[in-house]
Formats: sequence, structure tokens, C-alpha cells
Amino acid sequence: MTVHHVLFGTYTKKTSKGVYEAAFDEETGQLSDAQLVFEATNPTYLALSKANKAYIVDKRGDQGGLAVADNNKRPMAEIGANMSEGSTPAYIGVDEDRQLVFAGYYHRGTVESYKIQADGTLELKDTWQNAGSGPRPEQASSHVHFANLTPDKRLVAVDLGTDEVVTFDVSEDGKLKEIARFETITGFGPRHIRFSKDGEYAYLLGELSSLLSVLKYNEEDGSFEHLMTASTIPTDWNEHNGAAAIRVSSDGRFIYTSNRGHDSVAVFKVSNLGAEIELIQNISVEGSFPRDMNFDPEEKHLIVANQNTDNVSVFARDEETGELSLVQKDFAIPEGVRVTFED
Repeated sequence: MTVHHVLFGTYTKKTSKGVYEAAFDEETGQLSDAQLVFEATNPTYLALSKANKAYIVDKRGDQGGLAVADNNKRPMAEIGANMSEGSTPAYIGVDEDRQLVFAGYYHRGTVESYKIQADGTLELKDTWQNAGSGPRPEQASSHVHFANLTPDKRLVAVDLGTDEVVTFDVSEDGKLKEIARFETITGFGPRHIRFSKDGEYAYLLGELSSLLSVLKYNEEDGSFEHLMTASTIPTDWNEHNGAAAIRVSSDGRFIYTSNRGHDSVAVFKVSNLGAEIELIQNISVEGSFPRDMNFDPEEKHLIVANQNTDNVSVFARDEETGELSLVQKDFAIPEGVRVTFED
């Protein structure tokens, strides 16, 4: 029996107390034994380093930022925190090569860059501020929803508020230098981006538009070029939907996105060496408002956190067709948002 461990970030608006951990049985596809492992306020996102430090979104009074915890201990032991006036980050990325951490702040419209110290704590090195807006009500100002590495070790930030993807060169000590900007169609509301296995193509998910775009990535100058776009929801869906998470299988053949409103996972088949996508399945998450989702280490399953119904669903993944089938739907995690495997 192969058992992995998975962490769940949450909102703490109702009953949740912070970050939870559960066991995942690779053979049966079943989650079990949920435990609270770190108390925090709305730890909606967290990322782990190879040194097994957890970088966790946290809110403390009027300040927001990142808590740093030792993930070798239960409960996790806090070893530091980087808090500042205002809201919390929406996304955290770890750069192992340069020992940096990046935080994208949705309400502030900023990207912060930190250097990882010897003990795992963080030192702020740079802050980049965006400005602008878009046509939709949710786009009154800059809303950075993602900040993480490109395959060639640049940084890319996705701004839902301004319909932009911004590329940076990053120095060894974490200084950010903007080098390119890509503009989506207006109102696209980009949220997250992932890359093809060879780094030639990027897949940009639009939260506000429920669209998935294929972009060509140019390593010479960090720029993007639009190739095609497909919908994450059926054409006859007329109610509200917000696309959330995106995952690409490691073989590059399939893409998975979550739909909040339609309450489904959309499965796309990738063709033409990564340049084309086709929607092949929409499967119910058996819950409401699916947020993050993640593959188990073998990529035989996809685990989806449903925020509004306090449940996590597990799907078996057919590695040949890419299609999903339900394995478990009633595993309780309160207000689940983030899903990340530890091993």
C-alpha cells in the first residue's frame, strides 16, 4: 500500500481553523484521517520548498503576508512571518535554484520577491506594483493572481484586473526587471498559467471569461503570442461561472481546469505538439465551488477541493484518454481551497 500525504489550504470564514493534512491511499484512491496541522486565518494558498518549509498565506489583524513553518513537525512549527499592512497574497511560488519565494497580491496588485535565508525564513528583496483596470466589475484595479517561474527561469505574473501577463528577468538576489507584457482580449480575466513540457507553449486560464488560451512562448524576449482559445464550459451554460485552477499532465497530453458555478472539471486533449487544445469532458465535482486541484505523485488521480460544500472529491485519471471517473466525493475538509502533495 502506497500512502501519500496531502495538505489543504482553506478559508476560515465558517468552521475551518487553518491548514489540514490527510492521508491518500494510492491503491484505492481514498483520502482519510484529516487533521489540523497549522492554525492560521484564511490560509488560502501555501507552497512547500524542498527543504520542507511551508510558506503559507496568513492574515493577522490589519496585516497580511506569509507565515513560514517547519513542515517536519506536527503541528507545523512557525519559524517566521513576513507581514505588512493590507491584504494577503493569492499565490506563492518557490524558486529552488535561486532560493527565492514570490508572492502575488490580488488586492494590492503587487508581486513581492523574497530571499530564503539559511533557516528557511524570508527577507523581502523587491516589490513590483502594477496599475490599470478592465471592463468587468471585478476589474476595477490591478489584481495579481499568479506569480511563478517560466520553464527558462523567468518570472511570470498574471493580472486578472488588467488582462495582462507580465514577464520578468530575475536576479540571483531576487530583483525583478520587467521585460515583456502580453494583453489578452478585454474582460478575459486571466487567473493562472501553466506551460507545456518543452516550454514552447503556455496555457492561460481566464477566470472571468471561462476560457483557456494557448499562447506561444518566446524564450528570446519573454513575450507571448496568442494561438487559440477554447471554452471551459458547455455552450448552453448561461449561469455564472468562474474558472479557477489549471493542471497539465507531465506528459503534456492533457489539461484540467476547474469551474466554479458549473461545478465541474473540464478536460482538454492537447495536440499539434502542444499548440492546440480540445475540450473532451466536463465532469461534476460532486460539490460546489471547486478551487484548487492536484494530481497525486503518480498522476493516476486528481484531487479537487470544493470550498462551499466542505468536501474533497477524488477522480481516477485514465492516462491514455485523459478522462476522469469519480472515486470519492464525501471526504470532509472545511472551506478547502489549496491542494498540494507533500511526498
